Amino acid sequence: MLRIRLSRQGSTHRPFYGFVVSDSRKRPGSSQVETLGFYDPTKKPSVVQIDVVRAEEWMKKGAIPSGRVSAFIKKAKKTATQAGS
Repeated sequence: MLRIRLSRQGSTHRPFYGFVVSDSRKRPGSSQVETLGFYDPTKKPSVVQIDVVRAEEWMKKGAIPSGRVSAFIKKAKKTATQAGS
């Protein structure tokens, strides 16, 4: 089963996360099917970049987003809708 989740990629005391599609039976840091974006909480304000279109395509194929990732996707959709208006 595929999951869309955060994968920590930063060093000690400098977290940096990637939005990845990977097999749920493997560790988040192991092999990935695709990288959809990143999240940098160390910046003020924090930087979030996620490819919402690709994430939705993966969800249509059966990938399940984690709770945190689904919140980021909803927020990205909301800001894209407001920017487009």
